[in-house]
Amino acid sequence: MALTQKVSTHLWFDDGAEEAARFYTSLLPNSRIESVLQFDRAKNLYGVVFILAGQEYRALNAGPMFKLNQAVSLWVKCDDQAEIDRIWDAILKNGGKEQACGWVQDKWGLCWQVIPTALEKMLGGPDEAARNRVLQAVWGMIKLDIAKLEDAYRGAAA
Repeated sequence: MALTQKVSTHLWFDDGAEEAARFYTSLLPNSRIESVLQFDRAKNLYGVVFILAGQEYRALNAGPMFKLNQAVSLWVKCDDQAEIDRIWDAILKNGGKEQACGWVQDKWGLCWQVIPTALEKMLGGPDEAARNRVLQAVWGMIKLDIAKLEDAYRGAAA
């Protein structure tokens, strides 16, 4: 079924757009490759349309003029620690690099924020002291740990 989404994120790759799209769609449910568009076979110039967690993305294999960086990232809401661990570990095993505060950069340079769904509730809660404890906990982590964030929210000793 084709999406009727009017706006899509477009990702520029030096090389490997199709490989990246296939990897990305393996990480999340409701994801698939829609099409691969060959523009110039001799120059290895092509595009990929893919669905990631129900949202359309486009990727272009277009050369080294532009690089992916932390200015744009994918925010992935995870329901539990197992989902965080699965996505995080898959990105690392595929050549990714850990970064602070729940960020991990894949081998193509795209950054992912692998975030527990509960974090938004904690940071949006009415207790300012609890929110500050959670932020301090996040700032001290690489991969986010839901149990430690919940402890921080409750004010439990580490």
